[in-house]
Amino acid sequence: MSDFPFLSVLTVAPLVGGLLVVFLPASRGELAKRIALGWSLAVLVLAVFMWIAFDASGDRMQLRESYSWIPRWGVNFTFAADGIALVMLALIALLVPLVILASWHDADNLKRSVPVYFALLLFLEATMIGVFAAADVFLFYVFFEVMLVPMYFLIGSYGGHQRQYAAVKFFLYSLVGGLFMLAAVIGLWVVGGKTFDWQALTQIDISTGTERWLFLGFFIAFAIKAPFFPFHTWLPDAGGAAPAGSAALLVGVMDKVGTFGILRYCLPLFPEASKWFAPWAIALALVGIIYAALLAVGQNDLKRLVSYTSIAHFGFIGIGIFAFTSQAGTGAVLYMVNHGLATGLLFLVVGMLVARRGSALISDFGGAGKLVPVLAGVLFFAGLASLALPGTAPFISEFLVLIGTYTVNKPVAIIATAGIILAAAYVLWMVQRTTQGTLNPALTGVEGMRRDLSVREKVVVAPLIALLLVLGFYPKPVTDVINPAVQATMEQDLNTQDPAPTVGTVQEAHR
Repeated sequence: MSDFPFLSVLTVAPLVGGLLVVFLPASRGELAKRIALGWSLAVLVLAVFMWIAFDASGDRMQLRESYSWIPRWGVNFTFAADGIALVMLALIALLVPLVILASWHDADNLKRSVPVYFALLLFLEATMIGVFAAADVFLFYVFFEVMLVPMYFLIGSYGGHQRQYAAVKFFLYSLVGGLFMLAAVIGLWVVGGKTFDWQALTQIDISTGTERWLFLGFFIAFAIKAPFFPFHTWLPDAGGAAPAGSAALLVGVMDKVGTFGILRYCLPLFPEASKWFAPWAIALALVGIIYAALLAVGQNDLKRLVSYTSIAHFGFIGIGIFAFTSQAGTGAVLYMVNHGLATGLLFLVVGMLVARRGSALISDFGGAGKLVPVLAGVLFFAGLASLALPGTAPFISEFLVLIGTYTVNKPVAIIATAGIILAAAYVLWMVQRTTQGTLNPALTGVEGMRRDLSVREKVVVAPLIALLLVLGFYPKPVTDVINPAVQATMEQDLNTQDPAPTVGTVQEAHR
């Protein structure tokens, strides 16, 4: 089974499905939805077989494929996956069919082309899979840039208030970051012997000054994509304007390309520069945790609030990456997965509330739980998962990040815990103002607020709730896949070792 070209087929399949859907007449909207859903489910099944074929105790990079593309430049269609890429590919395959189900009526309500909307979702899936599966630096860059196109149209054509402004801002920020990366990619090709192969590039020696400049080119692009403070300002606008399903993919998956890129490219290719810049990266992550959390508390727009919470969460992921311990690194990758599940659920549930009320403003709700109790309960659960309540999956990842960071940098870990307190504040305050308290009389006259979760919506939220609970108590199936890749990054690429545990006796402690 491991000889099957999983990664290339996974990349191409959604593209083919999108082409089938996009050429359907606008009047065949229902058929477009069914084809898109069926195609995405087929991708999910293929991803399950890929997970089974992956040997967690085997080679670091598996499922490798390579096809000649531009021989003169040393460019190939090379795909390969380690445990970090594998879990992200699985997250994409899971979220896309759920987003398609959740977005069933989004394009109908906007009176725009339904086939184009669902084709864009499939195109986005293809590019996201490609960017995580690429093992050629130039191929990665191509997917990194092309990925912007479907999301730009999803926001600009199908989004809400200020959608065109948000789409242009998203595109320009990402494009500027891509230009920095392109310069670094060209520089890497020159110093790397005119090859773009990731495995070959990890073996080359680069002078200190050159390595730092190349690191900066990649890091700026990834910091914008993640986004880290102070490159974050595009995300609240894009997340607030995008349709809820698209926003779930934007924040749940697309932004992880930034943190994945740091783990896959910055650390292995530029290990000494990564260590040199680590204090600055950690400082940016810490500021992002506190700053974004404070801004989230004051938000009156539900979707912008969720976007700001994600900036804070990315701060934790950044700390976990640059702590350079296997515990913190595993926690950071697990955080990427769990954040995708929790924030994906939160965005989808917020979208359901907004669709019923016709407004994303928190002040337009109040006591909504009295009218839609099940939906309110799911929102409450999604909020608790987002603040990393023990028993939910994000708690495990946040705990690993903090404990792994504490062993090497106690002040950073202690300051970061303030973000946990602020997370409780903005999540509980949001839930209180939307679903609890006195019923807003205006809600009783809104027809949509008389409908609780439909069967379709229950199918959307049930798998995410189940995974958040199961991984909250038993994350081993995921951590077993992640651990070898993280350890290889820390020990082989960075040449770092976890600090030895210090255990003292009671008598020694008294002395």
